[in-house]
Order: sequence, then structure tokens, then C-alpha cells
Amino acid sequence: MPGAGWRPTTGRDFLLRRARLLAAVRGFFAERRVLEVDTPVLGLHTVTDPHIDSIAVTPPPGSTPGAAYLQTSPEYAMKRLLAAGSGDIYQIAHAFRAEEHGRLHNPEFTLLEWYRLGYDHHGLMTEVAELVRSVLGALPVRRFTYAEAFGRFADLDPFDAGPDALRRCAARAVPGAPDLGDDRDAWLDLIMGHLIAPALGAESLDFVYDYPASQAALARRLPDTPDRAARFELFVSGLELANGFHELADPAEQRRRFERDQARRAAAGKPVPALDRRLLAALQAGLPDCAGVALGLDRLLMLQLGAERIEQVIPFPAERS
Repeated sequence: MPGAGWRPTTGRDFLLRRARLLAAVRGFFAERRVLEVDTPVLGLHTVTDPHIDSIAVTPPPGSTPGAAYLQTSPEYAMKRLLAAGSGDIYQIAHAFRAEEHGRLHNPEFTLLEWYRLGYDHHGLMTEVAELVRSVLGALPVRRFTYAEAFGRFADLDPFDAGPDALRRCAARAVPGAPDLGDDRDAWLDLIMGHLIAPALGAESLDFVYDYPASQAALARRLPDTPDRAARFELFVSGLELANGFHELADPAEQRRRFERDQARRAAAGKPVPALDRRLLAALQAGLPDCAGVALGLDRLLMLQLGAERIEQVIPFPAERS
């Protein structure tokens, strides 16, 4: 008798609900005249973000020797379309990240990513809320700056707290947490993930915005507070659901940030991908003023259906692929 591992982890009812969600998303953007696009899953470049690990594969025939990558998001290719004059665009894309597996993670997952010309991160938060409420119902919306969220849920000023205060707060969030040394962002990420995020979105859509600039390599700095950037995240039921930016359009600044990321990856002993020169060339040609966001569709479906694990909403998770 053959094993049961060939079977999907979702039943037909979940497949129907997933199909309805995708149709609803497409209807949402059709009403707003946002163009659906399709960009490559396999690319010759990938992100330099020190916290995201890409999946390298054999490059396609005829390409430049070296690694190729399954894309961690369609962002870079979509920005090239924007610079070429596409106008407002969205994409439902499969994305891939190494070493992401668990109740809420699968190495292959589905992202909804979109870009709106003339929007800043505040305007895009409003549209994100409209989309999510069309799926989950008319939940109230709350907005907290990053500083307000830390003050309210962690009793900490994330921009002024010294190393000792960060350690104490982290110990409260994660007893026995490892010493992260002088890496402020690592301490703040730990506190956000274990103390603040679980307190967000219990009966509302909770946006956190204006993150530290050091945590927003693709976002514009705020003009009056350059240590902060125009980045936001959406949390629902303690889950991070979306991550968005008022997009950085300065090619020289973007190159500097990518090079800092490369240095951080090298210091951590991680592979260091080459800079995506095609993206930088697109920025040099001129990225229009826009805001963009990536939203996890698998997680949105989990919230809609009350699912506890991601394999309930995708038919073939990694272990059955």
C-alpha cells in the first residue's frame, strides 16, 4: 500500500475558500484600476537583508555564471516595472525563504504585493485596512508609532533606551534570552516579536509605523526625524500580516544601504549576494513617488478561517511537496 504522504493537507472546502479569497483580491484591485503583473520567480539577484536567507539554485542556461535565486518577494522586479512607467501595480506571487518552517512559516508561501503612485505610508495603511476588512469584517483600526507601541506594551523608549534597559526588557519578554551584545536592532526585534506583537490585533487591525531607519533599508527616512523611516507593519491576532514602505527612490542612498547589509551579512558569516545592479539602474532612471506593501495571503486566509497552522491553508507544504 502506498503511503498517505501524497495527499494534500487541505480539504476541498479550504481550497474553495482560498480560490474565493484570490478572486476577491483581484476584484478589489480591478475596482481601483490597479494592474495585475507577473514577474520571474527565478532571478539572478536577491535581497541583501541580513535577516532574510534566500534559496540559491543552479542558474539557467545562457546566464552569467554564479548563483541564481528563488525570489524572496517580487519587490525588485516590480520596482523595475514602476520605473519603466507601469503605473499602479499588484501581484500575487509565490515567494521563497530558506530556513522558514513552522506553525506560521513555510519555505514557499504566497505574497500579495502592491504599489500605489502618489501614496505615502499613511495613505497605503488606509488601503491595506480596506482590503483586510473586506476579508475579515469591519474590525476597528488602530495606529501606533513604533515609539508608542514600545511605550505602551513594553514600557520602553526604543530610541533612547540604553543596553541595560534593553537587556532587562528582553529578559522580561524571553526569560533566558541569549546576550545579543551591542546589536540594538536585534534586541528591539526580540522585544517586538515576543512582547509587543502578541499584544496587538486581538480585536482590531493594529498598525505600527515609523520604525527605526536601521530596520527599513528600502524606506524613506522621515524628514524631521532622520533616525526613523516611513515603514509600517500590520498585526492581527498577534500575527504580522503586512509590511510596507514609502519607497526610497534615491539610488545612491539605496546602494549605501545595500552595502551596509552586505557588511552585516559578512560579519555574521552568511553568504553575501551581489548588489542587484538592474534595480539600482531602475532607481537611477527614476522610481516614481510611491508606497508599497507585501501582505501574507496564507496568513490572511488562516485568520479568515480560524486555522492554527499554515499547512491547513496550503495543500502541499514543504514536507509534502
